[in-house]
Amino acid sequence: MKRVGIIVLALIFCASMVFAGGNRNTGTTGAKEITIMHGKIETDAALKAYAALYERQTGIKVNVRSVGGDQRLDVVLRSMLAAGEEPEIICIAGKAGYEEHLQGNRITDLSDQPWVKDTSVAFVDQFGRTVGFPLAIEGWGLGYNKSILDRAGINPATLTNINAIKSAFERIDSMKDQLGIEAVVSMAAGPDLMWVPGDHGTNTYLALGVPYNSSRYLDMMLRGEADTTRLTAFGEYMDLLFRYSNRTTLLAGGYDQQVGEFALGRTAFIHQGNWIDPNLADFGARFEVGYAPHAMLPENTDGIFVGAPWYYIINAKSANVEEAKKFLTAMASTREGHEYMVTNAGMIPAFKSVTLTPSGGFSKAVQAYSNQGKVYPWLQNDMPTGFGQERLGPIYNQLASGSINVQRFVELFRNAVASLDR
Repeated sequence: MKRVGIIVLALIFCASMVFAGGNRNTGTTGAKEITIMHGKIETDAALKAYAALYERQTGIKVNVRSVGGDQRLDVVLRSMLAAGEEPEIICIAGKAGYEEHLQGNRITDLSDQPWVKDTSVAFVDQFGRTVGFPLAIEGWGLGYNKSILDRAGINPATLTNINAIKSAFERIDSMKDQLGIEAVVSMAAGPDLMWVPGDHGTNTYLALGVPYNSSRYLDMMLRGEADTTRLTAFGEYMDLLFRYSNRTTLLAGGYDQQVGEFALGRTAFIHQGNWIDPNLADFGARFEVGYAPHAMLPENTDGIFVGAPWYYIINAKSANVEEAKKFLTAMASTREGHEYMVTNAGMIPAFKSVTLTPSGGFSKAVQAYSNQGKVYPWLQNDMPTGFGQERLGPIYNQLASGSINVQRFVELFRNAVASLDR
Protein backbone atom coordinates (compact mmCIF):
# COMPACT_ATOMS: atom_id res chain seq x y z
CA MET A 1 0.00 0.00 0.00
CA LYS A 2 2.80 2.35 0.82
CA ARG A 3 4.34 1.85 -2.66
CA VAL A 4 0.93 2.42 -4.32
CA GLY A 5 0.43 5.59 -2.28
CA ILE A 6 3.76 6.99 -3.38
CA ILE A 7 2.93 6.30 -7.04
CA VAL A 8 -0.49 7.96 -6.70
CA LEU A 9 1.05 11.03 -5.06
CA ALA A 10 3.65 11.23 -7.82
CA LEU A 11 0.97 11.08 -10.50
CA ILE A 12 -1.04 13.79 -8.77
CA PHE A 13 2.08 15.99 -8.52
CA CYS A 14 2.90 15.54 -12.23
CA ALA A 15 -0.65 16.31 -13.26
CA SER A 16 -0.67 19.47 -11.18
CA MET A 17 2.59 20.62 -12.79
CA VAL A 18 1.20 20.08 -16.29
CA PHE A 19 -1.96 21.99 -15.38
CA ALA A 20 0.01 24.86 -13.86
CA GLY A 21 2.35 24.97 -16.83
CA GLY A 22 -0.61 25.24 -19.18
CA ASN A 23 -2.04 28.10 -17.17
CA ARG A 24 1.04 30.30 -17.65
CA ASN A 25 0.02 30.96 -21.24
CA THR A 26 -3.69 30.32 -21.26
CA GLY A 27 -5.14 31.72 -18.05
CA THR A 28 -6.22 30.31 -14.75
CA THR A 29 -9.15 28.33 -16.16
CA GLY A 30 -7.24 26.74 -19.02
CA ALA A 31 -9.07 28.91 -21.60
CA LYS A 32 -7.00 30.89 -24.08
CA GLU A 33 -6.40 34.57 -23.43
CA ILE A 34 -5.05 37.45 -25.45
CA THR A 35 -3.85 40.83 -24.24
CA ILE A 36 -4.12 44.13 -26.11
CA MET A 37 -1.87 47.08 -25.40
CA HIS A 38 -4.22 49.84 -26.51
CA GLY A 39 -3.01 53.37 -27.25
CA LYS A 40 -6.28 55.29 -27.07
CA ILE A 41 -7.35 55.87 -23.49
CA GLU A 42 -10.43 57.71 -24.80
CA THR A 43 -11.94 54.45 -26.10
CA ASP A 44 -10.89 52.24 -23.19
CA ALA A 45 -14.40 51.65 -21.83
CA ALA A 46 -15.84 50.88 -25.27
CA LEU A 47 -13.06 48.42 -26.11
CA LYS A 48 -13.39 46.64 -22.78
CA ALA A 49 -17.13 46.28 -23.35
CA TYR A 50 -16.50 44.81 -26.80
CA ALA A 51 -13.84 42.48 -25.38
CA ALA A 52 -16.35 41.22 -22.80
CA LEU A 53 -18.92 40.62 -25.54
CA TYR A 54 -16.34 38.78 -27.65
CA GLU A 55 -15.50 36.54 -24.67
CA ARG A 56 -19.17 35.66 -24.21
CA GLN A 57 -19.44 34.77 -27.90
CA THR A 58 -16.18 32.85 -28.30
CA GLY A 59 -14.92 31.87 -24.86
CA ILE A 60 -11.65 33.72 -25.54
CA LYS A 61 -10.76 36.18 -22.80
CA VAL A 62 -9.42 39.52 -24.07
CA ASN A 63 -7.44 41.59 -21.57
CA VAL A 64 -7.37 45.28 -22.50
CA ARG A 65 -4.66 47.52 -21.12
CA SER A 66 -5.07 51.11 -22.30
CA VAL A 67 -2.29 53.66 -22.00
CA GLY A 68 -2.55 57.24 -23.17
CA GLY A 69 -3.41 60.76 -22.09
CA ASP A 70 -0.80 61.51 -19.44
CA GLN A 71 1.14 58.26 -20.01
CA ARG A 72 3.28 57.13 -22.93
CA LEU A 73 2.44 53.76 -24.41
CA ASP A 74 5.94 53.11 -25.74
CA VAL A 75 7.50 53.65 -22.30
CA VAL A 76 5.02 51.37 -20.51
CA LEU A 77 5.34 48.72 -23.21
CA ARG A 78 9.15 48.66 -23.07
CA SER A 79 8.96 47.96 -19.34
CA MET A 80 6.54 45.10 -19.91
CA LEU A 81 8.65 43.53 -22.64
CA ALA A 82 11.78 43.85 -20.52
CA ALA A 83 9.94 41.95 -17.78
CA GLY A 84 9.11 39.14 -20.18
CA GLU A 85 5.47 40.06 -20.82
CA GLU A 86 4.51 39.63 -24.48
CA PRO A 87 1.01 40.96 -25.25
CA GLU A 88 -0.60 39.52 -28.37
CA ILE A 89 -1.76 42.84 -29.86
CA ILE A 90 0.26 46.04 -29.66
CA CYS A 91 -0.78 49.52 -30.72
CA ILE A 92 1.83 51.44 -32.75
CA ALA A 93 1.88 54.98 -34.10
CA GLY A 94 3.34 54.55 -37.54
CA LYS A 95 6.84 53.97 -38.84
CA ALA A 96 8.83 54.57 -35.66
CA GLY A 97 6.79 52.04 -33.66
CA TYR A 98 6.98 49.53 -36.48
CA GLU A 99 10.77 49.76 -36.74
CA GLU A 100 11.20 49.23 -33.00
CA HIS A 101 9.16 46.03 -33.07
CA LEU A 102 10.78 44.88 -36.31
CA GLN A 103 14.12 44.99 -34.51
CA GLY A 104 12.57 42.99 -31.68
CA ASN A 105 11.29 40.33 -34.13
CA ARG A 106 7.69 40.94 -33.07
CA ILE A 107 6.12 41.74 -36.46
CA THR A 108 3.59 39.27 -37.89
CA ASP A 109 2.72 39.30 -41.60
CA LEU A 110 -1.04 39.90 -41.86
CA SER A 111 -1.25 40.11 -45.66
CA ASP A 112 -3.49 37.05 -45.89
CA GLN A 113 -6.08 38.34 -43.42
CA PRO A 114 -9.62 38.88 -44.78
CA TRP A 115 -9.89 42.51 -43.65
CA VAL A 116 -6.89 43.64 -45.74
CA LYS A 117 -8.94 43.97 -48.94
CA ASP A 118 -11.54 46.04 -47.02
CA THR A 119 -9.27 49.00 -46.24
CA SER A 120 -6.93 51.33 -48.10
CA VAL A 121 -5.07 52.62 -45.04
CA ALA A 122 -3.50 49.50 -43.51
CA PHE A 123 0.17 49.75 -42.56
CA VAL A 124 2.31 48.21 -45.30
CA ASP A 125 6.02 47.84 -44.57
CA GLN A 126 9.04 48.23 -46.82
CA PHE A 127 8.84 44.56 -47.73
CA GLY A 128 5.33 44.94 -49.12
CA ARG A 129 3.70 43.11 -46.21
CA THR A 130 0.52 44.31 -44.56
CA VAL A 131 1.48 44.33 -40.90
CA GLY A 132 -0.74 46.95 -39.27
CA PHE A 133 -4.52 46.85 -38.67
CA PRO A 134 -5.82 50.46 -38.83
CA LEU A 135 -7.86 51.36 -35.75
CA ALA A 136 -9.66 54.26 -37.39
CA ILE A 137 -9.33 57.37 -39.48
CA GLU A 138 -8.68 60.37 -37.27
CA GLY A 139 -8.08 64.02 -37.76
CA TRP A 140 -7.58 67.33 -36.09
CA GLY A 141 -7.42 71.02 -36.70
CA LEU A 142 -8.15 74.01 -34.52
CA GLY A 143 -11.31 72.82 -32.79
CA TYR A 144 -13.96 75.43 -32.04
CA ASN A 145 -17.19 75.93 -30.11
CA LYS A 146 -19.55 77.27 -32.77
CA SER A 147 -21.88 78.92 -30.26
CA ILE A 148 -19.07 81.09 -28.89
CA LEU A 149 -17.88 82.04 -32.37
CA ASP A 150 -21.45 82.91 -33.41
CA ARG A 151 -21.89 85.19 -30.40
CA ALA A 152 -18.57 86.84 -31.19
CA GLY A 153 -19.63 87.43 -34.79
CA ILE A 154 -16.92 85.18 -36.27
CA ASN A 155 -17.54 82.91 -39.26
CA PRO A 156 -15.29 79.84 -38.81
CA ALA A 157 -15.16 79.34 -42.59
CA THR A 158 -13.00 82.49 -42.80
CA LEU A 159 -10.30 81.13 -40.44
CA THR A 160 -7.99 79.85 -43.17
CA ASN A 161 -4.96 82.15 -42.78
CA ILE A 162 -2.91 83.55 -39.92
CA ASN A 163 -4.27 87.09 -40.15
CA ALA A 164 -7.86 85.85 -39.82
CA ILE A 165 -6.95 83.71 -36.81
CA LYS A 166 -5.11 86.56 -35.10
CA SER A 167 -8.10 88.87 -35.59
CA ALA A 168 -10.48 86.23 -34.23
CA PHE A 169 -8.33 85.62 -31.16
CA GLU A 170 -8.07 89.35 -30.44
CA ARG A 171 -11.83 89.85 -30.80
CA ILE A 172 -12.75 86.89 -28.60
CA ASP A 173 -10.17 87.90 -25.98
CA SER A 174 -11.69 91.38 -25.79
CA MET A 175 -15.14 89.82 -25.23
CA LYS A 176 -14.24 87.18 -22.63
CA ASP A 177 -16.52 88.58 -19.92
CA GLN A 178 -19.40 89.02 -22.34
CA LEU A 179 -18.94 85.49 -23.69
CA GLY A 180 -18.47 83.95 -20.24
CA ILE A 181 -15.15 82.29 -21.05
CA GLU A 182 -11.81 82.19 -19.24
CA ALA A 183 -9.42 81.97 -22.19
CA VAL A 184 -9.50 81.88 -25.97
CA VAL A 185 -7.73 78.53 -26.41
CA SER A 186 -7.48 75.33 -24.41
CA MET A 187 -3.87 74.31 -25.03
CA ALA A 188 -1.36 72.15 -23.17
CA ALA A 189 2.44 72.14 -23.29
CA GLY A 190 3.30 70.78 -19.86
CA PRO A 191 5.34 67.71 -18.91
CA ASP A 192 2.36 65.34 -18.96
CA LEU A 193 1.15 66.31 -22.44
CA MET A 194 4.30 66.79 -24.48
CA TRP A 195 2.65 64.92 -27.36
CA VAL A 196 0.22 67.78 -27.94
CA PRO A 197 2.84 70.31 -29.10
CA GLY A 198 5.78 67.92 -29.63
CA ASP A 199 4.01 65.53 -31.99
CA HIS A 200 0.74 67.05 -33.16
CA GLY A 201 1.99 70.62 -33.01
CA THR A 202 5.08 69.73 -35.02
CA ASN A 203 2.88 68.17 -37.70
CA THR A 204 1.63 71.67 -38.50
CA TYR A 205 5.18 72.62 -39.48
CA LEU A 206 5.66 69.34 -41.36
CA ALA A 207 2.34 69.07 -43.19
CA LEU A 208 0.20 72.21 -43.40
CA GLY A 209 -0.44 73.01 -47.05
CA VAL A 210 1.52 69.93 -48.16
CA PRO A 211 0.01 67.55 -50.77
CA TYR A 212 -1.20 64.36 -49.17
CA ASN A 213 1.44 62.11 -50.71
CA SER A 214 4.31 64.54 -50.05
CA SER A 215 6.78 64.58 -47.16
CA ARG A 216 9.04 67.48 -48.19
CA TYR A 217 9.59 69.01 -44.76
CA LEU A 218 9.79 65.64 -43.01
CA ASP A 219 12.47 64.54 -45.49
CA MET A 220 14.39 67.74 -44.72
CA MET A 221 14.08 67.07 -40.99
CA LEU A 222 15.41 63.54 -41.32
CA ARG A 223 18.43 65.00 -43.16
CA GLY A 224 19.00 67.35 -40.23
CA GLU A 225 17.61 70.41 -42.05
CA ALA A 226 14.80 72.89 -41.38
CA ASP A 227 13.13 75.62 -43.43
CA THR A 228 13.82 78.73 -41.35
CA THR A 229 11.11 80.91 -42.91
CA ARG A 230 8.43 78.27 -42.45
CA LEU A 231 9.71 77.37 -38.99
CA THR A 232 9.53 81.02 -37.91
CA ALA A 233 5.92 81.29 -39.08
CA PHE A 234 5.18 78.09 -37.19
CA GLY A 235 6.89 79.36 -34.03
CA GLU A 236 4.84 82.55 -34.18
CA TYR A 237 1.65 80.54 -34.55
CA MET A 238 2.44 78.32 -31.56
CA ASP A 239 3.34 81.40 -29.54
CA LEU A 240 -0.08 82.83 -30.45
CA LEU A 241 -1.84 79.71 -29.15
CA PHE A 242 0.22 79.82 -25.96
CA ARG A 243 -0.41 83.53 -25.27
CA TYR A 244 -4.17 83.16 -25.54
CA SER A 245 -4.36 80.06 -23.30
CA ASN A 246 -5.05 79.60 -19.60
CA ARG A 247 -1.57 79.57 -18.05
CA THR A 248 -2.29 76.84 -15.51
CA THR A 249 -3.72 74.47 -18.09
CA LEU A 250 -0.98 75.33 -20.56
CA LEU A 251 1.96 74.65 -18.26
CA ALA A 252 0.67 72.08 -15.76
CA GLY A 253 -2.66 70.76 -16.97
CA GLY A 254 -3.33 67.11 -17.72
CA TYR A 255 -5.50 65.64 -20.46
CA ASP A 256 -8.75 65.85 -18.50
CA GLN A 257 -8.07 69.45 -17.56
CA GLN A 258 -7.36 70.54 -21.12
CA VAL A 259 -10.36 68.74 -22.62
CA GLY A 260 -12.64 69.58 -19.70
CA GLU A 261 -11.89 73.28 -19.98
CA PHE A 262 -13.21 73.28 -23.54
CA ALA A 263 -16.06 70.85 -22.84
CA LEU A 264 -17.40 73.09 -20.07
CA GLY A 265 -17.51 76.10 -22.41
CA ARG A 266 -14.63 77.96 -20.79
CA THR A 267 -12.67 78.40 -24.05
CA ALA A 268 -13.58 78.99 -27.69
CA PHE A 269 -10.89 76.75 -29.24
CA ILE A 270 -8.94 73.58 -28.47
CA HIS A 271 -5.84 71.92 -29.92
CA GLN A 272 -7.08 68.30 -30.00
CA GLY A 273 -8.53 65.79 -32.46
CA ASN A 274 -11.82 64.00 -32.99
CA TRP A 275 -10.76 61.36 -30.46
CA ILE A 276 -12.08 63.68 -27.74
CA ASP A 277 -15.70 63.25 -28.87
CA PRO A 278 -16.40 60.59 -26.19
CA ASN A 279 -14.79 62.82 -23.56
CA LEU A 280 -16.99 65.76 -24.54
CA ALA A 281 -20.02 63.51 -24.14
CA ASP A 282 -18.78 62.41 -20.71
CA PHE A 283 -18.55 66.07 -19.67
CA GLY A 284 -22.09 66.68 -20.93
CA ALA A 285 -21.08 69.11 -23.68
CA ARG A 286 -24.03 69.86 -25.97
CA PHE A 287 -22.75 72.67 -28.18
CA GLU A 288 -21.93 72.35 -31.88
CA VAL A 289 -18.25 71.93 -32.72
CA GLY A 290 -16.11 72.02 -35.83
CA TYR A 291 -12.58 72.49 -37.12
CA ALA A 292 -10.70 75.38 -38.64
CA PRO A 293 -7.23 74.76 -40.10
CA HIS A 294 -4.09 75.35 -38.06
CA ALA A 295 -3.55 78.16 -40.55
CA MET A 296 -0.10 79.44 -39.62
CA LEU A 297 0.64 80.97 -43.05
CA PRO A 298 -0.45 84.24 -44.72
CA GLU A 299 -1.93 82.32 -47.65
CA ASN A 300 -5.11 80.29 -47.26
CA THR A 301 -4.64 76.66 -46.19
CA ASP A 302 -8.15 75.26 -46.01
CA GLY A 303 -7.56 71.74 -44.74
CA ILE A 304 -6.95 69.67 -41.62
CA PHE A 305 -4.72 66.69 -40.78
CA VAL A 306 -6.39 63.35 -41.52
CA GLY A 307 -4.96 59.83 -41.48
CA ALA A 308 -4.85 56.42 -39.82
CA PRO A 309 -2.47 57.23 -36.97
CA TRP A 310 -2.76 54.07 -34.90
CA TYR A 311 -2.37 50.47 -35.94
CA TYR A 312 -2.55 47.12 -34.20
CA ILE A 313 0.32 44.75 -34.87
CA ILE A 314 0.27 41.13 -33.75
CA ASN A 315 3.26 40.20 -31.64
CA ALA A 316 5.02 37.21 -33.20
CA LYS A 317 6.52 36.35 -29.79
CA SER A 318 3.18 36.12 -28.00
CA ALA A 319 1.41 32.94 -26.95
CA ASN A 320 -1.78 33.09 -29.03
CA VAL A 321 -1.09 34.70 -32.40
CA GLU A 322 -3.93 32.90 -34.19
CA GLU A 323 -6.51 33.96 -31.60
CA ALA A 324 -5.30 37.55 -31.96
CA LYS A 325 -5.86 37.34 -35.73
CA LYS A 326 -9.41 36.07 -35.18
CA PHE A 327 -10.16 38.93 -32.78
CA LEU A 328 -9.09 41.60 -35.29
CA THR A 329 -11.01 39.90 -38.08
CA ALA A 330 -14.15 39.92 -35.96
CA MET A 331 -13.69 43.60 -35.14
CA ALA A 332 -13.41 44.49 -38.83
CA SER A 333 -16.12 42.22 -40.22
CA THR A 334 -18.96 41.75 -37.72
CA ARG A 335 -21.90 43.93 -36.76
CA GLU A 336 -20.72 43.94 -33.16
CA GLY A 337 -17.24 45.05 -34.20
CA HIS A 338 -18.65 47.84 -36.34
CA GLU A 339 -20.90 49.01 -33.49
CA TYR A 340 -17.90 49.07 -31.17
CA MET A 341 -15.82 51.19 -33.56
CA VAL A 342 -18.47 53.69 -34.61
CA THR A 343 -21.40 53.77 -32.19
CA ASN A 344 -19.61 53.09 -28.92
CA ALA A 345 -16.05 54.36 -29.50
CA GLY A 346 -17.13 57.21 -31.79
CA MET A 347 -14.40 56.46 -34.33
CA ILE A 348 -14.41 57.04 -38.07
CA PRO A 349 -14.03 53.49 -39.43
CA ALA A 350 -11.11 52.58 -41.68
CA PHE A 351 -13.02 49.74 -43.36
CA LYS A 352 -15.15 50.20 -46.47
CA SER A 353 -17.79 47.66 -45.44
CA VAL A 354 -18.78 49.68 -42.36
CA THR A 355 -22.00 51.55 -43.09
CA LEU A 356 -22.42 53.23 -39.70
CA THR A 357 -21.44 56.88 -39.28
CA PRO A 358 -20.12 58.53 -36.09
CA SER A 359 -22.35 60.79 -34.04
CA GLY A 360 -19.60 62.95 -32.50
CA GLY A 361 -19.32 66.51 -33.77
CA PHE A 362 -15.57 66.51 -34.34
CA SER A 363 -15.72 63.13 -36.10
CA LYS A 364 -18.40 64.49 -38.42
CA ALA A 365 -16.18 67.50 -39.14
CA VAL A 366 -13.22 65.24 -39.98
CA GLN A 367 -15.41 63.16 -42.26
CA ALA A 368 -16.64 66.31 -44.03
CA TYR A 369 -13.11 67.58 -44.67
CA SER A 370 -12.10 64.13 -45.87
CA ASN A 371 -15.06 63.85 -48.23
CA GLN A 372 -14.11 67.21 -49.75
CA GLY A 373 -10.46 66.20 -50.13
CA LYS A 374 -9.35 69.06 -47.86
CA VAL A 375 -6.76 67.01 -46.02
CA TYR A 376 -3.08 67.21 -45.17
CA PRO A 377 -0.99 64.21 -44.05
CA TRP A 378 -0.02 62.89 -40.64
CA LEU A 379 3.78 62.93 -40.65
CA GLN A 380 4.68 63.32 -36.98
CA ASN A 381 4.62 59.56 -36.44
CA ASP A 382 7.42 59.15 -38.98
CA MET A 383 9.81 61.22 -36.90
CA PRO A 384 12.36 59.17 -34.93
CA THR A 385 10.91 57.53 -31.82
CA GLY A 386 10.61 60.03 -28.97
CA PHE A 387 11.95 62.99 -30.96
CA GLY A 388 8.77 65.04 -30.80
CA GLN A 389 8.13 64.57 -27.11
CA GLU A 390 11.62 64.17 -25.67
CA ARG A 391 13.67 66.56 -27.81
CA LEU A 392 11.15 69.09 -29.10
CA GLY A 393 8.64 68.97 -26.23
CA PRO A 394 10.84 70.86 -23.73
CA ILE A 395 11.49 73.57 -26.34
CA TYR A 396 7.75 74.15 -26.73
CA ASN A 397 7.45 74.27 -22.96
CA GLN A 398 10.07 77.00 -22.76
CA LEU A 399 8.21 79.05 -25.37
CA ALA A 400 4.93 78.50 -23.53
CA SER A 401 6.43 79.60 -20.21
CA GLY A 402 7.90 82.75 -21.75
CA SER A 403 11.49 81.82 -20.90
CA ILE A 404 12.42 82.02 -24.61
CA ASN A 405 11.09 84.04 -27.53
CA VAL A 406 10.18 82.85 -31.03
CA GLN A 407 13.67 83.57 -32.39
CA ARG A 408 15.25 81.38 -29.72
CA PHE A 409 12.59 78.72 -30.26
CA VAL A 410 13.60 78.56 -33.92
CA GLU A 411 17.28 78.25 -32.99
CA LEU A 412 16.67 75.44 -30.49
CA PHE A 413 14.33 73.64 -32.88
CA ARG A 414 16.91 73.85 -35.68
CA ASN A 415 19.63 72.55 -33.35
CA ALA A 416 17.49 69.58 -32.34
CA VAL A 417 16.75 68.78 -35.99
CA ALA A 418 20.42 69.12 -36.94
CA SER A 419 21.27 66.40 -34.39
CA LEU A 420 19.27 63.89 -36.46
CA ASP A 421 21.97 63.92 -39.13
CA ARG A 422 24.74 62.96 -36.71
